[in-house]
Amino acid sequence: MASARRNQIRLIAGHWRGRRLDFPPVPGLRPTPDRVRETLFNWLAPDLPGARCLDLFAGSGALGLEARSRGAREVVLVDRNPHVISHLRAALTRIGMDGVSCHPAAALDWLAGNDRPFDIAFVDPPFADALWEPVLAALERTGAVRPGGKVYVEMPRDRDPILPAGWSVWREGRAGEIRFRLLQTTARPDEAPAAPGEISRQTMG
Repeated sequence: MASARRNQIRLIAGHWRGRRLDFPPVPGLRPTPDRVRETLFNWLAPDLPGARCLDLFAGSGALGLEARSRGAREVVLVDRNPHVISHLRAALTRIGMDGVSCHPAAALDWLAGNDRPFDIAFVDPPFADALWEPVLAALERTGAVRPGGKVYVEMPRDRDPILPAGWSVWREGRAGEIRFRLLQTTARPDEAPAAPGEISRQTMG
């Protein structure tokens, strides 16, 4: 039982609150901790209703499925491991969650073929792959996130990836050895950037 619980996540809030989802023991698959998810989705609460969300390293589904549970209109899950995608599809069927599609593909390859902008993107790659900067650059280059949209990034505490020009850190937090940031993409010309005092720095743990 203890081993099974280590390979489970629980949806924290929303329509599917409390549902537990299994995920396979794949190297590098590291679900976002519950308290980090709670902080992140508190930050995103005004943006989620009706949003289109992209989870590029879906893994356990912790981020994308939490977004759908909390009111996102559409969620796209991408993961390069077909075994992970198979688990996600089975989980969606078991809990009856609609509005979610699953794609077995590498993040950069999938972005190269995408032509629809999202409101929110989640970027939480396996830490050993160090894909933060290439993926952020591809999100900007392909227009995968709408102007003024949000991008969540999770990384080791000592990493500080270079952001695309015009992007800014909107919120930031730490939990143990993890640093997590919510970025804002370049706003439209008629949208004023946030004042420096409006950028929250939250430390956890």
